[in-house]
Amino acid sequence: MTLPSHPLATDNRQAAALIPPDDIEARSFVIIDGEIPEPRPFTGHAWEIARRLVHASGDISLPGDLYLPEDAVRRGVRALRRGCSIFTDTRMASSGIPTRRLTPLNCSVRCLLDLPGVADKARSDNITRARAAMLLAGEALADSIVAIGNAPTALLTLLELLDEGLPEPALIIGMPVGFVNAAESKELLVHSGHPCLALRGRKGGSPLAAAAVNALAVIADRKQ
Repeated sequence: MTLPSHPLATDNRQAAALIPPDDIEARSFVIIDGEIPEPRPFTGHAWEIARRLVHASGDISLPGDLYLPEDAVRRGVRALRRGCSIFTDTRMASSGIPTRRLTPLNCSVRCLLDLPGVADKARSDNITRARAAMLLAGEALADSIVAIGNAPTALLTLLELLDEGLPEPALIIGMPVGFVNAAESKELLVHSGHPCLALRGRKGGSPLAAAAVNALAVIADRKQ
């Protein structure tokens, strides 16, 4: 049986495989700019973040659901330039923030699930590990960037702690994905008054939370 030929010829496949990584990213951004023409829903640094999130998701409809206030973007950039800690709700998100982006800024990233005692607290209190981790983190979150891409429970617990007087993080990135409390938790965040970037609705995920931090780090490293 003869298999149908692929529309991407062998020579083209080989050429595509040899494109340098930075060129792939740059070409992707050019394509995104072309497919989302001006006037865009965001400008300046907020558009840089939106574009990187589109790049990470492959979804050009994403900007319509993004909440990226300029003041929150500035707070995130300033925090990174101060060398803040970054906390994530999953190891996938922390793995998606490379040290090459954090080292020049003297920042560190840690998954909240790796805090000592998380599993024991979740078991003893009959709560999710995401909630247990946030409860154990407590005041360590002050002036940090908290990036949540998976667990609505983590975001809801953080908002609960803030209502109880927990010192505020420098920035909350709220992008949990799913069908149970994901959209609701992000609406609560957007209307909470706390500095935040968010992706409204059911979409989200650890790669997008990491992409938002990466976009902020790229901006912060420019020193402008």
